Amino acid sequence: MMPRGEPPVRSDYREGSRITTRWNDNDPYGHVNNAIYYFWFDTAVNRYLVEQGALDITGGDIIGLVVNTSCDYFAPIAFPDEVMARIRVDRLGNSSVTYGVGLFRGDQTSASAAGSFTHVYVDRETRRPIPLPNALRSALKAIAV
Repeated sequence: MMPRGEPPVRSDYREGSRITTRWNDNDPYGHVNNAIYYFWFDTAVNRYLVEQGALDITGGDIIGLVVNTSCDYFAPIAFPDEVMARIRVDRLGNSSVTYGVGLFRGDQTSASAAGSFTHVYVDRETRRPIPLPNALRSALKAIAV
């Protein structure tokens, strides 16, 4: 097993949005359940794309399908913490993109969790991969590292 290294810091990412934890995010162990982190990844990425006008989630011709995710956990997050979800693009392909996502508790500079999140963009009807439209590609390039 490879060591995972040190947690990333806020400046390793390009954009961010605040997420408020909810009472039901906690599990019986007193911290946010690991599955919730993946909801936050999805929320941070899609919020950015919608705010940039790069993705119409309800009526657009393309949709992003998640094909791969991973997460390393460094420190617990629990209700009633505020979380900053920071994102960047780690890899930009023809029809796919891999995002890096860091979750930061409160004002902490080191990530409580860091993950990878890959979308393949497909035609909404056929579900076949399609090249990234210009508006989407531009929004993604803006946060690429």
